[in-house]
Amino acid sequence: MFARALSALVLVATALVLGSSVANAAPTKLTHSDAAARFRAAGITWSSSGNCSDWNNRTCTSFTNINLTTVQGAITFKRASGCAVNVTGGTEVGHASGTYSHRNGYKVDYSLSTCVTNYITRTFTSIGGNKWKSGSGNIYFRESNHWDVTYYNCGGC
Repeated sequence: MFARALSALVLVATALVLGSSVANAAPTKLTHSDAAARFRAAGITWSSSGNCSDWNNRTCTSFTNINLTTVQGAITFKRASGCAVNVTGGTEVGHASGTYSHRNGYKVDYSLSTCVTNYITRTFTSIGGNKWKSGSGNIYFRESNHWDVTYYNCGGC
């Protein structure tokens, strides 16, 4: 039994050293139309001040190159909360840069609503500074006029 456990540990360590860990895998990226179809099927709406989806226009809401896990996370949130969810920000230009940014497909913005706000603040753990952390590790940050959400994973999809 000890030998079997040691063997499994060696395999995991080898995978990590060689970089073949699932955690190191590049996220699956979606096209705008694929992400929009997934959101539509889940009953998630989206809007933009420019009424457009061009990812090079800051007044649009685009899902071009959004991570599959971000879309799945939003769907998981909608199903768990039972709230109407409206996405107002995706991968379009105009957001802050960084590894876990909108442009890199990790973030979406949600419209403020009583249902969304109550679900986040009553279900997730406050980590200070208007931030809440879900059980799966995703971060919900309340800005002045929307929720900025970082999906590191699909939230238990």
